[in-house]
Amino acid sequence: MAPRERKPALAALAVLLILVGALGATVMVMRAGNKIEVVVINDNIAAGQPIPMSALKDVEISDVKGIQFIRWGQRNDLTKNYRAATNLMPGTVLTLNQLTKGQNGLTSGKSIVGLSLKDGQFPDGLKAGDTVAAYRVGNDVSKSTSSSSDGSSGDSLGGDTSLISGSVIVQNVKGSSSDFSSGNTSVKVLVDSSVAGKLTIAASAGDVALVLVSGKN
Repeated sequence: MAPRERKPALAALAVLLILVGALGATVMVMRAGNKIEVVVINDNIAAGQPIPMSALKDVEISDVKGIQFIRWGQRNDLTKNYRAATNLMPGTVLTLNQLTKGQNGLTSGKSIVGLSLKDGQFPDGLKAGDTVAAYRVGNDVSKSTSSSSDGSSGDSLGGDTSLISGSVIVQNVKGSSSDFSSGNTSVKVLVDSSVAGKLTIAASAGDVALVLVSGKN
């Protein structure tokens, strides 16, 4: 009698497995139906910079609740009205919290400062998106810091006192027509507003040098 009693149980198990398989297939189909087409960045874009159409590509991903992806259909509004709020790297799937709205791309507490630098005042290969430290250099700083309170010699850069900001984001690097004759390069940077005045004053005297921060770009 035992073998006969097993047959209904086996049949019920087979039905259960079929139902589980069908449910799994249904879930997969439903998930496949939640695919969305979103914007992915394919170039380096510095914080505060506009996002050109040439830096965008589309990719299909699964929608995730709570994440505000930028849809591919929103790309025109993106390029016209938004800028990068942080440095964007190739392969970045763009979300709303990585953007800032407005024509100047400035978030609260940030300022953009223009610098005119000579060779030797910035590292070779400097590019938009790099993070640098800005130092005040020059004769005035060197003289004022050439000796310490105990009479010992100081660093020609003035040690820590010459540091203006250790977190400056390069916006763009280019030679302007007015600077070509002098060999200067125009560099636009994004800084905390608290140091913008100090950096501007040093820049107007030609006393600014930029140093690439290791591990940040």
